[in-house]
Amino acid sequence: MSKALAAFDRGFPGPLAGVDEVGRGPIAGPVVAAAVVLPESGWPEGIRDSKKLSAKAREWLDGLIRGCAAVGVAVVGPEEVDRLNIHHATLAAMARAVAALPVRPAHVLVDGKFLPRLDIPATALVGGDAKSLSVAAASIVAKVLRDRIMVEAAESHPEFGWSSNKGYPSPEHVSALKRHGPSPLHRRSFAPVAAQILTMMQSRHTPTD
Repeated sequence: MSKALAAFDRGFPGPLAGVDEVGRGPIAGPVVAAAVVLPESGWPEGIRDSKKLSAKAREWLDGLIRGCAAVGVAVVGPEEVDRLNIHHATLAAMARAVAALPVRPAHVLVDGKFLPRLDIPATALVGGDAKSLSVAAASIVAKVLRDRIMVEAAESHPEFGWSSNKGYPSPEHVSALKRHGPSPLHRRSFAPVAAQILTMMQSRHTPTD
């Protein structure tokens, strides 16, 4: 698998950066993007789309990738997600991850349909984490970092179950949101959170007999 993904990458000029993000769907927490420039050889075996790996495998590969590759990451918090909207927040995170790289790539492969604003030639690649070794590596780094952020956040807000749901709208998470109201890490522009805020406002202004 890794050899096929690496062969795809060799069709582009190097140094080649793969870029991916995680965190579009959650109702709490940040969007995280990673950019990875792998070495021409000696990259870790087993790199693939992060969604096809166990959490333990992702953690192990993340350490190996960071040990051999150039890595840039960016975190866009929930307030900025609300201000920009999720689409533009995702593009901003990707652009910042590329800017954070310690090397300047000759070309950038971006997972998805849309490209962030870059001053480097780039290609949008739908399903890129299943086609490109560099993008797959970026998907692993982004996923591991965001999961760590949410597990740490769960220590301050254990009622929402973020250590397991990572901010996604699981039934338990939505139920806790209704019971406790939104935290500072909830995205107020997302429907379940906005609906709960509206409900809370209406209850405060409803006259009682």
